[in-house]
Amino acid sequence: MRGQSGKAAWAVLAVVAAVAVPQTGWWDTNHTVFAQAVISGLLIGGVYSLVAMGLSLVFGVLDIINFAHGALMTVAIYASYLLFMNYGVDPYVSLLITVPLMFIIGVGIQRVAINPVMDAPVHNQLLLTLGIAIIIQNLALVLFTGTPRSIELAYARNEFDLGVITLDFPLRVFGAVVSLPKLIAFVVALVLAGLLYLLIQRTQLGAAIRASAQEPEGAELVGIDVHRIYTITFGIGAACVGAAGSLVLPFLFVSPTAGDTFTIIAFVVVVLGGMGSIPGALIGGLVIGLTQELTQLFVPGSKFLGVFVVFLAVLFFRPEGILGRVRQ
Repeated sequence: MRGQSGKAAWAVLAVVAAVAVPQTGWWDTNHTVFAQAVISGLLIGGVYSLVAMGLSLVFGVLDIINFAHGALMTVAIYASYLLFMNYGVDPYVSLLITVPLMFIIGVGIQRVAINPVMDAPVHNQLLLTLGIAIIIQNLALVLFTGTPRSIELAYARNEFDLGVITLDFPLRVFGAVVSLPKLIAFVVALVLAGLLYLLIQRTQLGAAIRASAQEPEGAELVGIDVHRIYTITFGIGAACVGAAGSLVLPFLFVSPTAGDTFTIIAFVVVVLGGMGSIPGALIGGLVIGLTQELTQLFVPGSKFLGVFVVFLAVLFFRPEGILGRVRQ
């Protein structure tokens, strides 16, 4: 049965490729637009990866689906916005404030709200995190109203002399435009993703987190405080989404629902990459970013159509995700 599903999947991909591969005339007219879609998809995909890593980590360790993930990102976006408008703190410098702040907020939420329902039915946990998201959104609405806000960086359109090469933003790559804020967000997101991976795989704390995720009872027997690890893990997940919030501020409108779209995308990325897999979240984020932009290119006005087609295909053909493991 699984072999037949695999053959069917390849058949579908072959048909899609045959239809989607651009003809010579189309390519001559639209190659610049195609390049723009690919580059934009990769750049935003890096941010998606960072957001999804926090969500995947929390699920992999605590076994809780956090619907408040995007709302926490909204908190970080507003924090960076206020620091920029009131104190002139650059959004990228504000990472030094928002990341620790969101870690503390995540720790507080886990201790006060999440920890008491760790052994509760799954639907209770889902409703709790959804309730937290609604509270955060409405609190932001009361404090900041629903008026969208934005910022503009003075150096976003500037020339940077690096000695060997001079970069004049926005850059032109194969005819496509690369803005400085999106490029910075992509690079920093990948760096933070790499640091998170090293934290999980190469440190004593990471070993404790992995042990608590795989065998909590055994971890307790060797002296690991599992509940403390749960708290730290939720804080790290909030810190990841906090970093993403600061990175997207220069090219995103700020509103109480700013993080909602990222919540939906993060769930798709986590399912695609594999629940609990950090490398899977990185790969999934880049794939979904590309899918989103290319869908809009071939099917105008349907930005998320391709994203959800990929989501359903993964659920049908490989429900454990690209790098996920089948749960026994």
